[in-house]
Amino acid sequence: MFYNNSPLACENLVGFSTAQPNLFKRHQLLPVRDLKLLVRDYTPIAKNALTMLINLSADEEVLANLADDDTFLETLLTKVTNPKEPNADDVSMLFANLAKSDKMQRLLTLKRRAPEPVSTSPNAMDQLMDCFVKGAEGALNKHANYDYLSYLFADMSKSEQGRAYFTSRQEYDDVVPVTKLTVFTEHKSSIRRKGIASTIKNVAFDIPFHPTLFSEDEANLLPYILLPIAGPEEFSEEETLTMLPDLQLLPPDKKRDSDNSIIVTHLETLLLLATTREGRDRMREVQVYPVIRECHLHVDDEDVREACDRLVQVLMRDEGEENGPQSRVKQREHDDDQQVVELF
Repeated sequence: MFYNNSPLACENLVGFSTAQPNLFKRHQLLPVRDLKLLVRDYTPIAKNALTMLINLSADEEVLANLADDDTFLETLLTKVTNPKEPNADDVSMLFANLAKSDKMQRLLTLKRRAPEPVSTSPNAMDQLMDCFVKGAEGALNKHANYDYLSYLFADMSKSEQGRAYFTSRQEYDDVVPVTKLTVFTEHKSSIRRKGIASTIKNVAFDIPFHPTLFSEDEANLLPYILLPIAGPEEFSEEETLTMLPDLQLLPPDKKRDSDNSIIVTHLETLLLLATTREGRDRMREVQVYPVIRECHLHVDDEDVREACDRLVQVLMRDEGEENGPQSRVKQREHDDDQQVVELF
């Protein structure tokens, strides 16, 4: 055994998981296998074991071992869906890292016992979604906020199968999953906002879903991604008249998102939504351009200004020009959907 299962021994080993991670790869990952078992131990030991696995999952070999273990995956799901689990946020962080493995795509089809009252769905992804939505700010579990699950969603939504989940109405609650996430674009947690922004952007790559995203009776996405971009600036009466109601008469203390990378992600989402003529016309109709103009003027960040420029070129162009397919935004790897969580 690489160590004994005392709290002090586990605590002393946490530093080695970042300073000398190769120590944990000896004897065909025997220490990693031991840590997976200790995740089931009582709280102090389980927390240290989870912390080490979070750090070690940056290694591809360790990541593959963790992501391919069905028994371990069930252990994590049992813990994260338990409203009394003290380490639920640590499990959420580990899920965020495990999502870097394609093997985690099986979450989209995995069925297990419904963890009522947290969720009434037998689908693992629905259960994680319910934890995230119901658990914001400790509302479900006083020990957890589940913010890091947003990074899991961002990675899952990169695949066609993942986008299909986020854009399909679920049987158990008759709701389209992405519509549960939009309300968090102005949440106080930058982790939650960042992961949600990337998830929404990835969903926007699904062009047939754009009408649902635009529809005020369905996703009603525009106000949720424009508000984080908007500041306290005033607009002319002519511009304000046809703006979305949520964008009219913003208070003088209105602030843009404090994270410029999140603003860039929202701007890229708008550019994706401008892929179709219908999308461009809708954004012109509700005066998206003035919001982008003021963002360009007031945010001193090169990436933000470049993203604003790209969007303005599309919105302000003459539709009489050649109407070939819009060149899509390259789906860049943002810090939020590629970040590996590391604890010390």
